Amino acid sequence: MDNRLEWKSLLLKPFVFFTILMLLKLLIVWGVVFKPSGGAFWMTLVTGIPPVWFVFCLIESFLYKRKLGTYLIVDLLFTAVYFAVIMYYKYFGVIVTYHELRQVNQVSEVNSSVISLMDPYYLFIFVDIVLLAILLVWSRRVRNWGKGLSVRENRSLYAAGQVVALVVSGAFVLPHRDTMNELEQAQSMGVINYEVYQAFASSKDVKVNPQSITPEIIAQVKGESDPGQPVMWQAAKGKNVIIIQLEAFQNFLIDLKIDGQEITPNMNKLVRNALYFPHFFQQVGQGNTADAEFVVNTSLYVPPNGAASEVYADKDLPSMPKTLAANGYQTATFHTNNVLFWNRDQLYKALGWGKYYDDRFFGKTDPVSFAASDEVLYNLTADELEKFQKSGKPFYAQIISMSGHHPFRIPESKYKMQLPERYKGTLVGDYIQAQNYADFALGQFIAKLKQNGVWDNSVIVLYGDHQGLPIYSLNNTEKSLMKEIYGREYGLTDMMNIPLVISVPGAAPHVYEQVGAQSDIYPTVANLLGISLSNQVHFGQDLFNHNDNIIPERYYLPSGSFITEKGAFVPGAGFEDGTTYLLKGGRSTKPEVTKDEYERAHKLVSMSDQYVSSLPEWNKETH
Repeated sequence: MDNRLEWKSLLLKPFVFFTILMLLKLLIVWGVVFKPSGGAFWMTLVTGIPPVWFVFCLIESFLYKRKLGTYLIVDLLFTAVYFAVIMYYKYFGVIVTYHELRQVNQVSEVNSSVISLMDPYYLFIFVDIVLLAILLVWSRRVRNWGKGLSVRENRSLYAAGQVVALVVSGAFVLPHRDTMNELEQAQSMGVINYEVYQAFASSKDVKVNPQSITPEIIAQVKGESDPGQPVMWQAAKGKNVIIIQLEAFQNFLIDLKIDGQEITPNMNKLVRNALYFPHFFQQVGQGNTADAEFVVNTSLYVPPNGAASEVYADKDLPSMPKTLAANGYQTATFHTNNVLFWNRDQLYKALGWGKYYDDRFFGKTDPVSFAASDEVLYNLTADELEKFQKSGKPFYAQIISMSGHHPFRIPESKYKMQLPERYKGTLVGDYIQAQNYADFALGQFIAKLKQNGVWDNSVIVLYGDHQGLPIYSLNNTEKSLMKEIYGREYGLTDMMNIPLVISVPGAAPHVYEQVGAQSDIYPTVANLLGISLSNQVHFGQDLFNHNDNIIPERYYLPSGSFITEKGAFVPGAGFEDGTTYLLKGGRSTKPEVTKDEYERAHKLVSMSDQYVSSLPEWNKETH
């Protein structure tokens, strides 16, 4: 009996009691975040507990008079960090840090997407807080327990504990400061240690003098050679340019049939009659859709932290709208959401758009996701483009679709296909249903452009803005459905793979097998129009005249990741322990890429960061 009382007394000490709770919460973090990449459970615990003990020792030493309440507050703070890490990983596949706090104002707009990522068992992480709060209100016994804790324990013991916890935390942090892969870094340091470290960590960029960054130097780093007589030069000189950004549209949808049902018949028809790049990849960051707009229109890379539309919106950015306007084009961008979302009102000024159309133009009728449907978008936009053409000046228009937005739950009235039973109620099924509708709306747009005469006088560029089905979000059933679709395991390169389709008046259909990415669209369009970018800094390349490519990736994959024709390379602590995810599926731990390519990819993102940082701010007084 005495032994049981002693154990009970020990377990009810808040230091022990809340330590056990933290261990259970770290178990959940490990199961969601670190286990899928092969991380050891013991490592998550060993690295995760010292910073917790450091804070607990502070409570015991200095805040003992309100000990239980303070422990509960600290429990809530740690739990909030763990929960944020879990939820962010489920979509982006990376570890959230304080930098992402600037995105909090966007959560209300996409709350359905956030909720859809949540497995019910994640909420167990908050159960102790809720129960203790209830018991403190309703149970006198628990309140008396809390009052009885308000005594100072052995202060010297806890002071020594603080020192030991701090030293151990430092021993986990210091050796891993140079680790490139943030997922490995977070597990090696411990989640809380990693979050604290990131608040003070310096940039991973290679130092480059911004004044030395020129198109010639970038070409040297990328390994590009001058094509001499460029293919497709001026093939569409003087033509309109219409760029259609398809929400969450991945490349596997092209020619996909499920139980005999063609999922994207309009895109399939377009692919068969246009220029198609099947090995094309996203390059977005935290800003997703808005980042895609930025990358495509600047041929620059997204910032290391934050959305480009927020971090770079004050810069006087070189851009496709400005270049085409200087060559006689009128420019406009179309999006059914409010222009304030993702700070687009400022980004559009930085990019130099002549006009923008948002929900004030499209209205709020026929909603899908959180704005007017793609049918409304395309119908009203087609009328505006007809007016532009009648003005006699060529135009550049970018159109941002949105009906295929995560979590892909469109109204039943928009269903254009019947899902097989095995797909119903799954993220994969909802995704396919939504993209089938988005393709239907796109087909109406194409038909209207052909009817009003705009199509035949325009270069049409279509691409996906970013992935729709993150590997990290899929449950076992959904992974099985993707395996059925691919005929193999759904991999990282599949997730990052989006289509690029270019329709050029008079050009014969062709499939281009080289790899490319969103930063390549601007120079590729410039080549078609016969506009030289030789004096403008850009990090993409004209896909008609360059076959080799190094494509740095900044999000959804860890820092230091890049894509070549070999696949997607993801570093470990550095290059030597990295993994290459092959384009056709599977992975290789032997060096499929070279260290020189790894270093050049790292240098390219560093150059972009430092170049944009050196740009002057645009003059707000003139806008």
